[in-house]
Amino acid sequence: MSESPVAIITAGGGGIGAAVSRRLAASGYRVAIMSRSEACESLAAELGGLAVRGSVTSADDLVAIVNATMKQYGRIDAVVNHTAHPPKGDLLEIDDEAWRVGLDMLILNVVRLARLVTPIMEKQGGGAWVNISTFAAFEPEQALPVSCTLRAGLSAFSKLYADRYAKAGIRMNNVLPGYINSLNHAPATAERIPLGRIGSVEEIADTTRFLLSAEAGYITGQSLIVDGGLTRHV
Repeated sequence: MSESPVAIITAGGGGIGAAVSRRLAASGYRVAIMSRSEACESLAAELGGLAVRGSVTSADDLVAIVNATMKQYGRIDAVVNHTAHPPKGDLLEIDDEAWRVGLDMLILNVVRLARLVTPIMEKQGGGAWVNISTFAAFEPEQALPVSCTLRAGLSAFSKLYADRYAKAGIRMNNVLPGYINSLNHAPATAERIPLGRIGSVEEIADTTRFLLSAEAGYITGQSLIVDGGLTRHV
C-alpha cells in the first residue's frame, strides 16, 4: 500500500486512548481521534491528525468520525475501540438505565462502528480492529459488574465478527488490560500482580499496535490478556 494507513481511535484524548494514538502515529498511521473533550483536538494537532469531538455512546457521533475520516483521508485501515469506564455499583442496585448506558458504551459502540466501517474495509481488501476491554471480562470482579458482564459479551461478538469477515481480510481482536497507570491505584494493588507492578499505558499501546500490524496477520478473534499475570485461569 503506497499510502500511509489510517486509524480511528475512540476515546483517544487521554489515558490508554492517547497512548495508542501516539504509538500508531509514531508507527506511520494517520490518526483520527475522537473524544468528548477538547483533548482530542490538542492531541490531533500534536500528531498531525484529525480530531472529532463526540461520544462512543452516540450513533450520530460515530457516523461523524467515520465520515470525517473518509473525507480527509479516503480510507480506514484500523479501528481502536476505547471507551471511558461504565457505571459501577452493587450488583442488584445498578438500575436499568446504567445497564443501558453500559450497553451503548461497551458493545453497541463496536457494533455501530462495525456496520459503518466494514463495507469500507471490504472494498479496500482488508483491515484490522482492536477493542480495549478488561481482564475482568474473563474473571469477573464484584467491583465492576457492568464492565465484566458486557465485555464478556464483547469477546463473543468479536469472535463472531472475526469468523464472519476473515475471508474479507478483516481481523478483530480484543486487548484485556489489567491494572494500568491511566488510573490511580492503591499501593496494595501491585501486590496482587505476579510482576509486582502496575502496567503502563504505553504497554497497552504497544500490544494494540502489534495486533493491528501485519506481524499479527494470523491472529484474529482473540482476547489477549495484558495484566502482568494477574488472572489465574489457563
